[in-house]
Amino acid sequence: MAFVNYATGNLAIKIVYYGPGLSGKTTNLRYMYTNMDADFRGELICLETDTERTLFFDLLPIKAGIINDFKIHLQLMTVPGQVFYAASRKSVLKGVDGIVFVADSQIPLLDANLESFDGLRRNLLEHSVDLNFIPLVFQYNKRDLDNLIPVETFNNLLNPSGHPYVESCAIKGRGVFETLKEITKLAIPLVKEKIKEDERKIVGKERLRKRKEEKKETPVKKDEIKFVAREKGIPLRVTKVKFKSQKDIEEELENLAKDFTESKE
Repeated sequence: MAFVNYATGNLAIKIVYYGPGLSGKTTNLRYMYTNMDADFRGELICLETDTERTLFFDLLPIKAGIINDFKIHLQLMTVPGQVFYAASRKSVLKGVDGIVFVADSQIPLLDANLESFDGLRRNLLEHSVDLNFIPLVFQYNKRDLDNLIPVETFNNLLNPSGHPYVESCAIKGRGVFETLKEITKLAIPLVKEKIKEDERKIVGKERLRKRKEEKKETPVKKDEIKFVAREKGIPLRVTKVKFKSQKDIEEELENLAKDFTESKE
């Protein structure tokens, strides 16, 4: 679940972009990075090991306003889509708060989408997480191409429960920010509930009662989810960091999340 720092008032929400290889996961993050105000995004970070040189995770923290007196940071990550990186995909899903499943809309890749989605379900179960009870948004990508899987087919096979979905062309930016807004709208309310539960344990019922009384005396502000206006032409800069093992990468991802919540900026 989300990293919460009550001392600094910072909250880091982890969103993972999942899907088959070359479906457009990394393209989503790169587009957001190059079209967002530099003051409201962090470094794009590539984590890799000696044995998995093509493997990288994109980490893009985005300040997303104030929710429940906490400053929100969205940490966006991709997982490698290739089948032989199963262990890496599972490790990145640890502690996830929301998932975007990026499906490749080309008909020849229908089986790859189904296999990847089944892998997502199995990997979550290994973390004792049921896919039916976690925020999930589908992005049907590459809708600008020919020979496409119909949206109805996608929804019947991947999304019979009726989760939100977005038709996109990530390489052109169509549907990219719309997808991010959809998953954010789903993930934040659940994180807010977790914060309330933690507060009950930390401060006790009496203190919560006093805080509620104080809030009644002040105007109530609606929660706001906002992404800062885009800048055009920002160069893509990727910070690459090498590690010895996948376990080292897991620890680094956790440390990065903690670093953001400990910042007082």
